[in-house]
Amino acid sequence: MPVLPGAEPFRHEGGEVGVLLCHGFTGSPQSLRPWAAYLAERGLTVSLPLLPGHGTRWEDMQLTGWQDWYAEVDRELRVLRERCARVFVAGLSMGGALALRLAARHGDAVTGVVVVNPANKVHGLSAYALPVARHLVRTTKGIASDIALEGSAEVGYDRVPLHAAHSLRNFLRLVDGELPQVTQPLLLLRSPQDHVVPPADPARILGRVSSVDVTEVLLEQSYHVATLDHDADRIFEDSFSFIGRLAPSVGKEGTAAGG
Repeated sequence: MPVLPGAEPFRHEGGEVGVLLCHGFTGSPQSLRPWAAYLAERGLTVSLPLLPGHGTRWEDMQLTGWQDWYAEVDRELRVLRERCARVFVAGLSMGGALALRLAARHGDAVTGVVVVNPANKVHGLSAYALPVARHLVRTTKGIASDIALEGSAEVGYDRVPLHAAHSLRNFLRLVDGELPQVTQPLLLLRSPQDHVVPPADPARILGRVSSVDVTEVLLEQSYHVATLDHDADRIFEDSFSFIGRLAPSVGKEGTAAGG
């Protein structure tokens, strides 16, 4: 299947500090592309993969599960580790959960973690019905484009495949159990007005990780897809400062543009 316009993966060969960006559930690299471009323009090596089953049509996602999504970012992390002295992981929503699991499992191979409105649980009574409902109903309404900024839109599916949602639920439960293994410095940015991920999710993540160096930033003007919203520049700038604090060589190798 052809990839939706704008949903293509993004890669940039920069300096010795690398960043792996993970997009969200039913979303695509488009939601993080401005962030990726910002970091690339400042000389970082950046990888923003397209998760399996995403960026084409929801029927393709119906055939995938968390193992496929995690395997993709795990592979990209290993590629970055081969060419970079330091690697950071970052993500939006489910991408934040993917980043946290990478940090938990790879330990010192990950220098720091940046998450934006990270998901921790599939909420509501419907979550408990998923094991049965997914065999009866194929999809439910989509969650894409929760954005306050007028004219800004996310390239994502307008339907949520229930098989994939069931897999997401299992994955988030798995990650929740691994959060105490996250010890790296953590920058967590969240929107108080998020219509997809409730405040309980980032709060639980902050309460369960073992990280000592933790920064929480409120994105007051944005909804869930804050990387395409009013506070996008704040995310880009704060994440770059966070990376620069932990990897002082950043910015000293000159700048490069491209993707």
